[in-house]
Amino acid sequence: MIAPLDPIPPATGALALDTYELTKRFGSFTAMDRVTMHVAPGTVHALLGENGAGKSTLVKCVAGFQRAEEGSILIDGREQDIANPVVARTLGIGMVYQHFTLAPGMTVAENLLLAGGKTPALIDWKAQRAALREFLATTPFQLDLDKKPSELAAGEKQKLELLKQLYLKPRLLILDEPTSVLTPQAVEKLFVVLKKLASEGCSILYISHKLHEIRELCTACTVLRGGKVTGVCNPQEESNASLSRLMIGAEPPQLEHRKQKPGASRLTVRDLRLAREDQFGVDLDGIELEVRAGEVVGIAGVSGNGQKELMYALSGEDCRAAAGSIRMGDKDVSALHPGARRKLGLHFVPEERLGRGAVPTLSLAHNLLLTRTGAISHPGFAGGWIEVKKLEEHAAAIIKAFNVKAGGPRAVAKSLSGGNLQKFIVGREIDAKPTLFIVSQPTWGVDVGAAAQIRGEILALRDAGCAVLVVSEELEELFEVSDRLYVIARGRLSPTIAMADATVEKIGEWMSGLWEQGAPASAKAGVQHAEA
Repeated sequence: MIAPLDPIPPATGALALDTYELTKRFGSFTAMDRVTMHVAPGTVHALLGENGAGKSTLVKCVAGFQRAEEGSILIDGREQDIANPVVARTLGIGMVYQHFTLAPGMTVAENLLLAGGKTPALIDWKAQRAALREFLATTPFQLDLDKKPSELAAGEKQKLELLKQLYLKPRLLILDEPTSVLTPQAVEKLFVVLKKLASEGCSILYISHKLHEIRELCTACTVLRGGKVTGVCNPQEESNASLSRLMIGAEPPQLEHRKQKPGASRLTVRDLRLAREDQFGVDLDGIELEVRAGEVVGIAGVSGNGQKELMYALSGEDCRAAAGSIRMGDKDVSALHPGARRKLGLHFVPEERLGRGAVPTLSLAHNLLLTRTGAISHPGFAGGWIEVKKLEEHAAAIIKAFNVKAGGPRAVAKSLSGGNLQKFIVGREIDAKPTLFIVSQPTWGVDVGAAAQIRGEILALRDAGCAVLVVSEELEELFEVSDRLYVIARGRLSPTIAMADATVEKIGEWMSGLWEQGAPASAKAGVQHAEA
């Protein structure tokens, strides 16, 4: 047995985790190179690093989803062979992954029970539903037990993933980007839960690119870069700048948000009303929205308030809008499908990367063809034939421009880390030179350097005359890139508010639908104009 790096305290119910010189290779690529780490019992320990640094590989080895070629994993000082997730669960290890792992055809209740190893066909449903309701009452996240994942917004899916692990009561809880699609209010509630869990003896390994979260929540931190440990620190004694230097070797560049006068309207939505397509959806009620050339317009809101339904309507995935309610320039596009809207210059990044933003089993090169065929010229597509070499050259150029860590243009989408896949998808759509760019959760799961790059590219698009609509649950992001803001609540859209009038407190109030009381005079005038 290999001795742990630090003395492990006596067993108290909490779990001590040690990794000793763990190494994991994928072909010729070394994803994790002799990584040694100690997580003390009952602490919240951060794992920090840029996209592709080896964080997810490390925690997947601990959780039994991958096996290292070299090195050891020790639980409470004893070396363990964690051959699969079942072994990890018996050791008390639970994990919330960066990509959702929900059973799409099952309800919220069934997903919770499945996480606990129960077979839905063999349980006493009356008793279990009562137990689940009792469990939910002890958590800050309330979900309808009868909904299915397909009926949940991204933030709600994230809450369900968290609830699955809270229901299991693990001794070690691994969280991989748990707040990427949560609102600030939901993050606050989650932190209360995590601090309480740690105080009760649960060890927590926390992965996040949000440095302020790490500094608030964690008392220890291991930093990875290029698959190797580059530092160990107490993040509460560090600044965002010093943590950035440890993680990416430099501080992220400062964004330059220049004022400019917007041009003609590129997207106009008037009195958009759409009934929900499923019983758990949200009705869109009289949506009024405008995005002009040369401006970034943000939409804030708590997950599940109609963002998904609005994005479907704007992208063309839902073509039920009444004639004249959605226009691009002077053209009515209400009934046009996504391909027809792309021909008019609209490019769209959905919040769900795998399955909607990219085909998991296709190469990055072939994923380019999802949104770059037909009337839009593409060097790798001509007359119905695919010129693979040119397609791969184009994909390689995007990979280089957006610093995507991947095994080249032939790498399949599902092989990338979440942040690197996000960079590729955003890069693919920006590279198409849209005149109208709609992006949902643009920096979900990307590191601070990549987030700064994506936000900078959004501002560069704006400065080049593109109309940009950003839907995000990160207020910090919206405040950084937006010229104007709307807030969505219960399927209704607030009046627009200029950034000079916006505060975090005010936008937080508007998320509850209380904008009539707090709207500035300019916004109220906008409401009266829309009503007129």
